[in-house]
Amino acid sequence: MKLDNKKIFATLNPNKVWVPILIGLGIVFLMFYLDPSVDAKTLRGIFDASAWGIVLAIFVILCRDVGYIYRIREITDRHLTWTRALYVIILWEFASAVTPSIVGGTAVAVFILNKEGIKLGKAIAYVMVTAILDNLFFVIGAPIILFLAQGNIFPESRVMEMRLGRSLEVLFWTSYGLYAFYSMVMAAALFFRPRVFKWVLLKIYSIKWLRKWKHSANEYGNQIIEASRELVGKNYKYWVPIILATIFIWSSRYLMLNALIGSYQALDLYEHVIIFARQVIMWIVMMISPTPGSSGTAEFFFTQFFTQFLHGYTFVTSILWRLLSYYPYLLLGAIFLPRWIKQVFFKKKN
Repeated sequence: MKLDNKKIFATLNPNKVWVPILIGLGIVFLMFYLDPSVDAKTLRGIFDASAWGIVLAIFVILCRDVGYIYRIREITDRHLTWTRALYVIILWEFASAVTPSIVGGTAVAVFILNKEGIKLGKAIAYVMVTAILDNLFFVIGAPIILFLAQGNIFPESRVMEMRLGRSLEVLFWTSYGLYAFYSMVMAAALFFRPRVFKWVLLKIYSIKWLRKWKHSANEYGNQIIEASRELVGKNYKYWVPIILATIFIWSSRYLMLNALIGSYQALDLYEHVIIFARQVIMWIVMMISPTPGSSGTAEFFFTQFFTQFLHGYTFVTSILWRLLSYYPYLLLGAIFLPRWIKQVFFKKKN
């Protein structure tokens, strides 16, 4: 992984917050204009939410952030203080928010950890561990939660049937298979056979039309070997806390919306399970979105997935959902980034 400072600072650019904001607002106004059931009275519905439900949603999202901060401290063997871990998570979330979900903020995360005094090999290892654990939560957890939902996971929507047909189900299971395969390959490469992984990688990139990327493949293979070396000897005292933290983080991420919907409508346990399960499906859709932070895509699919539970409150809840789970990281990133640059680059020089 090459850390191109120019490209990374192009990503970590506070001015980029306007792109996803404008896309998101554009989609919201388009939905408002095209949907005859949405009017000024609908917008006033935002005040019908239960105050305790909103407080619970905010509390759950804060729990998720605390989980992220705790996990990155544990993964780095507490190299980071709580304050430095907070900066890392805010900037990592900011990078993810201003880049397409399919790209993510992996290179930026490695760069940030490296600038926090963690050697490049360790930084790559730590970021790869977080990515593998996050993917494994989905790979292992998705079948369990989908089983509990008893098959009631794909929403019945005329709009989605007209535009996607059954392709949403095909997309989900195809994506699930690819995530499972990728996670297993990377876990095997990182924890068991890094040299075999490099050998296979070089064989693949020795093919004539792939040969021009062979040097990059060789570098990536070396980085996997170095990252694997950094994780050798870690015992259960290292792995158990970060695995539990991963479960806590993703559960909090999804339960925030359960709390938000519950602030408008009384839900039974089975309905909570269905809402949780549908977020797993929607996560896949958002992961392949070409827009920064899935702006626009998230708002559109939210309506299709959760109208069944919210009815006339769907529009305002989608706005609240993004206001709580996405836009704060754009604002916090724009605030924290200049301070972090000043602390990491200029103080060290002084």
